[in-house]
Amino acid sequence: MEDSEKTKQIVVLLIGPPGSGKSTFCDTVMRSSLRPWYRICQDIINNGKAGTKAQCLKMAISSLKEGKSVFIDRCNLDREQRSEFVKLGGSGIEVHAVVLELPAQVCISRSVKRTGHEGNLQGGRAAAVVNRMLQSKELPKVNEGFSRVMFCYNDADVENAVNTYSKLGLMDTLPSGCFGEKKSDTKSQPGIMKFFKKVNALPGSSSSNEATNAMRKANEKTENFRVSPAKLGSADIVHTLAFPSISTADFQFDLEKASDIIVEKAEEFLPKVGTARLVLVDLSHGSKILSLVKAKASQKNIDSASFFTFVGDITKLRSEGGLHCNVIANATNWRLKPGGGGVNAAIFKASGPDLETATRVRANTLLPGKAVVVPLPSTCPLHNAEGITHVIHVLGPNMNPNRPDNLNNDYTKGCKTLREAYTSLFEGFLSVVQDQSKFPKRSNETAASDSGENIKEHSERNKKYKGSQDKAVVNNMESGSLEDTRDSGKKMSKEWSTWALALHTIAMHPERHENIVLEFSDNIVVINDQYPKARKHVLVLARQESLDGLEDVRKENLQLLQEMHNVGLKWVDRFQNEDASLIFRLGYHSVPSMRQLHLHVISQDFDSDSLKNKKHWNSFTSSFFRDSVDVLEEVKSQGKANVASEDLLKGELRCNRCRSAHPNIPKLRSHVRSCRSQFPEHVLQNSRLVARPET
Repeated sequence: MEDSEKTKQIVVLLIGPPGSGKSTFCDTVMRSSLRPWYRICQDIINNGKAGTKAQCLKMAISSLKEGKSVFIDRCNLDREQRSEFVKLGGSGIEVHAVVLELPAQVCISRSVKRTGHEGNLQGGRAAAVVNRMLQSKELPKVNEGFSRVMFCYNDADVENAVNTYSKLGLMDTLPSGCFGEKKSDTKSQPGIMKFFKKVNALPGSSSSNEATNAMRKANEKTENFRVSPAKLGSADIVHTLAFPSISTADFQFDLEKASDIIVEKAEEFLPKVGTARLVLVDLSHGSKILSLVKAKASQKNIDSASFFTFVGDITKLRSEGGLHCNVIANATNWRLKPGGGGVNAAIFKASGPDLETATRVRANTLLPGKAVVVPLPSTCPLHNAEGITHVIHVLGPNMNPNRPDNLNNDYTKGCKTLREAYTSLFEGFLSVVQDQSKFPKRSNETAASDSGENIKEHSERNKKYKGSQDKAVVNNMESGSLEDTRDSGKKMSKEWSTWALALHTIAMHPERHENIVLEFSDNIVVINDQYPKARKHVLVLARQESLDGLEDVRKENLQLLQEMHNVGLKWVDRFQNEDASLIFRLGYHSVPSMRQLHLHVISQDFDSDSLKNKKHWNSFTSSFFRDSVDVLEEVKSQGKANVASEDLLKGELRCNRCRSAHPNIPKLRSHVRSCRSQFPEHVLQNSRLVARPET
C-alpha cells in the first residue's frame, strides 16, 4: 500500500478452538476488504503443512514490513500463546483480538463433521482436541497489550465483526477497548465436557459411531447457534478492476498528463459502475504515478473506497496482497502477444497458454486507444489461484522515440488516444459488471432439453450416446466429471444438468470427437443435432468460453455471430444442392438448456420421429426461436439480443405455414406433410427463410 507509513496497520489475533470459524472469518473479510490483508495459518505455513509459532511470527513480521495488515489464524487460547504476537504492536501497528466464543457443542460438531480440513483436524480426533482445549482456555484482556478486544458469542456477533473489518478503509482505525464481553463464567462448560469424556480415547482421525451419535444430540440443542460458512461468505464480492497505468512505462507518456486523464476518466465512470471499484496498481512503493493520482483524486473528493491506489504484483493481488479483483487490465502490445517485459509479459506468463488462446477468439490485433475483453477459462491459473474472471487488453499511445510508430511528442493526439484507451477499458469493465450481475438462472424445467425434451427422452438420449462411437462424451456425462466444463462451480454444479454440458465439451475440444464433428475452425464447430427435429438439422457451436446462450451475447461477439451465420448458410447451400426443395431457417433458442451458444440450421419440413411434443414444436415455430438475421441486427444496434419468454413453449400447436391449430402432435404432423400454404408474412421478411430460387 502506498504511503504505508501513514496507515495504521493491524494485527488481528483470532481466538477460538478448532471449529469456531477462524479461517472462514479471515477468508470472508479478505474477499471484500479494501485493506491488504495477509492470513497466517499455522496449519499450512510450512509449505502447505503444519508449522511452528516461530514461523508464524516470522511471516507476520515480513508481512507488516510489506505494508499489510495481518490475521493470525491459530487457536491462541491462552495468554502465553498470544504474548509474542502482542509484542508486534508498536508505532503505527495496533494489535486486536477477535474472540470466537461460540458454544462448545457447535465447535465440536463442526470439527467432527468437516472433511478436507487443511490441518487434517476432523472426525473423532478433532472432538477430543476441542474438548481438551476448552478445558484450559484463557480469555484475552486489554491489559495483555491489545488495543481492542471484540467478543462473538453467536452468528449475529460474528457477522457484525466480519462487517466491521470488511468495511475498514485503508486509513481507517477502530475504537479501542473491550466490546461485547459477557460477564458470565464461560471458561468451564462441565456439562459438555462430561458428555464428551469418552471422546479422548477415540483413535486417529476417524469419526466413530460413538462420536457421531453423541454429536447428533448436541446438534439438536445447538442448531440455532450454528454459524454457517456459506452465510458468512454470502455477501457479494465487490466487482473490482485492477489496472496499471497505461503508456507511462515503456511508452514513456508524461506522468502529469497521464495522471490527469486517469483521475478524469475514473471520476466519469464511477457513477456508472455502482458499487464496483477501480484500483490503480503499481509494483513500486515509490511510484510517482500512484502518488500523483492519489493526490489528484483526493483534491476532487473522489470516494477512496471506490477508487484507490495499491502497491503489488497485479497477477498476485489476492494471494499476496489480500485484494480480491475479478478483472485485471493488461497494458498490451498491438499484436496481443506475450513477450517484452512489464505487465504484459507478467500477465501472459501467469495465465499460461489459456489467455493467449482465449485472446485469439476475440481479436488478433489491437489499435491504440482500444481495448478487448477476454473471459478467462476456468482452467487458467489466474482464474483458479486469484479469482480473476476477465483480462481486458488495452493499448495506449506510444511516446517512446526508440519504438516504431511513436507520436513524436504530439500530446494533442497522445492525450486524445489515452482518453480513448481508458474509456475503452472502463466500458469493458462495465460490460463485465453488468453481465455478471444479471447472469440468468436455469431451473430444472428449463434444463429439460434444448428442444424441450422430457425426462423419457433424456434417458433415450443417454442410451443413444452409449451406443455411439464417441464414448468419451458419454462416460463424462454419466459421471458428471466433464473436464474443462467447470465455470467457477457456478454453472456446472447447480444450473446445468450433466448431460447438458456435452455441447460445451465438444466445442472446447472438437479434436477429441471426430466421429461427431462435421467441421471445425478456431471459432466454430458444426455437428448434427443428436435428435434432429427435421430432415436436415445441424448445430453451429461457438468455441468461446462464457457464451452459454443468447443472453450472454454482446456487441463484441458480433463478428463471431456473423461467422456462425455464414457457416450456417454454407451448410444450407450444401443441403440444397442435394435437395433443392428444402427450405431453412437459422436461429437460436431464447433460453437453451444445453450449455454453449449454438445456432440451429433446420429445414422447415419437420419430418422427424424425434419431434414428439409441444415444446419441441413451439421451440422452433414460435417467437421463442430467434432468427439469426434478427439477432445480428439487434446486437449491432442495441448491443444485445432480445430474448423471448419460455411461456411461448406452452402455446397452441399451430402449423408453421397456415397457422391452423391442432389438438396433438400426430394430427399436426399429418397436416404439415400436406400443407402447401404460404409461410406467414413475418417469416418471409428479412431473409428469415432460406430457399432455392425457382428456375
